[in-house]
Amino acid sequence: VDKNVNNFVLVDGSSYLYRAYYALPHLKNANGDHTGAIFGVSNMIAKLLKTYDPKYLCVVFDAKGKNYRHRIYEAYKANRSAMPAELSDQVQPIMSFIENLGIKILQVPDVEADDVIATLASANYDDKVHVLISSGDKDLAQLVNDKVTLVNSMDDKLLDIDGVMKKFGVPPKYITDYLALIGDKSDNVPGVDKVGPKTAVKWLDEYTSLENVIKNSENLKGKVGENLRGSIDTLKLAHDLVTIKKDVELPIGIDELKVDKENSEGLTKIYEELEFKAWLQEE
Repeated sequence: VDKNVNNFVLVDGSSYLYRAYYALPHLKNANGDHTGAIFGVSNMIAKLLKTYDPKYLCVVFDAKGKNYRHRIYEAYKANRSAMPAELSDQVQPIMSFIENLGIKILQVPDVEADDVIATLASANYDDKVHVLISSGDKDLAQLVNDKVTLVNSMDDKLLDIDGVMKKFGVPPKYITDYLALIGDKSDNVPGVDKVGPKTAVKWLDEYTSLENVIKNSENLKGKVGENLRGSIDTLKLAHDLVTIKKDVELPIGIDELKVDKENSEGLTKIYEELEFKAWLQEE
């Protein structure tokens, strides 16, 4: 860890929850409470603290209910089923664990965690602040620049500007164009039929932006060209859906997101309730 840098780590809490839930066996304590996701998230956060020694840290969760994207497009995320009950039962204990670590949590209604992360990541900080976004969500690659790095929570790979280019074939500023062309099944965002990553990269290479691809749609041959011409209205919609907002009104700023002293009594109590024996020994 570079001592001259103040790391500001932004954690996509919603992505952590699902990752921990699906990656770990369904642990339970003696009362029959599910604890696997809590164990997973707490391990991931402990690892972040150890690896990056952040001065500032914020865990961002999606707020309950729908958000402005559903107003633009009713079918947004319509293919997603509700959070499994055994995961939603673990959300409160996870939040209480994070708060006892001295870490702030943010949930802002009517936007998604991504929008809150983007707003915090793109504010104007002094040169010493380096932002690390920890998430498994590819949409966040659009935020990468010389002061913002994406850390993939699945494999701990760091994506800087070059890393995004290598992984997707386009630089961060064209990620939204790329995602609009290929669509996003997991969010139910429509793309252009039969257009996958290779075609999207080829078009963006040739025409440099989605706007220019659309302007030149008459020159694109074959079925994919036809599909593109038939998708021009939905492309603009898809682009709006995948573009992350950077101007969310937030209740707090970076100064209130300093990592605070942990509440060891509170943590011990949580570890005892959850029966995390290894964690208790470290206390």
